[in-house]
Amino acid sequence: MSVAIEALCVGLPRPFNGAELSAIDKRPVAGKVMIRSFGLEGDMVADTKHHGGADMAVHHYPFDHYAGWSEWLGGHELLSRPAAFGENIHAAGLVETDVHIGDRFRLGNALLEISQPRKPCWKIEHWFGRKGMVARIIKQHNCGWYYRVIEEGEASVLFTHVLHHRTPDVVPVEILEIHHPLHAADAQEGLQPKLEALRVLEADLQSPAAHTDGHA
Repeated sequence: MSVAIEALCVGLPRPFNGAELSAIDKRPVAGKVMIRSFGLEGDMVADTKHHGGADMAVHHYPFDHYAGWSEWLGGHELLSRPAAFGENIHAAGLVETDVHIGDRFRLGNALLEISQPRKPCWKIEHWFGRKGMVARIIKQHNCGWYYRVIEEGEASVLFTHVLHHRTPDVVPVEILEIHHPLHAADAQEGLQPKLEALRVLEADLQSPAAHTDGHA
């Protein structure tokens, strides 16, 4: 399993909503970039309480979803460029049903491991100026996901994003997004044993109570 990288994107905190800051506005890097344990060099987060850290070091949102968003939104200028959803990795060919928690991908010299789905919040709706986007993400399971960095290294769009290893305790990213309080409660009972058995899953994702409002 491998996909071509269309853009690696970074951004710095900027005024977003009054006095509040956000780094959702990311732009493609020209040339090579180092991927560190905290993420791509030149990339930062504004809300360090709810965002960033080792388990949310690199954000991947599938370009495959852009066409559906364009249709739903009736077009939007943000969708005409990479990183409309604040993602670091802009690529087509991998969606939430294709990847699993614990999957390791080689990107250039860096080794990345999928750690968790992205939890959508109001900032996406504010960024696009459209209500209802969070509910649609949850309904469609178009959440994207985060990587932790296992091995730091250099990467660029010249490198292919290649599946390096899949953990035997596979849980698709889509399944974890379904495990959300806005979904039917009966999905939670069947999923919980899988979550408890998954060795690499973050502790705060193993309990339904942890899935409150997400932040970006």
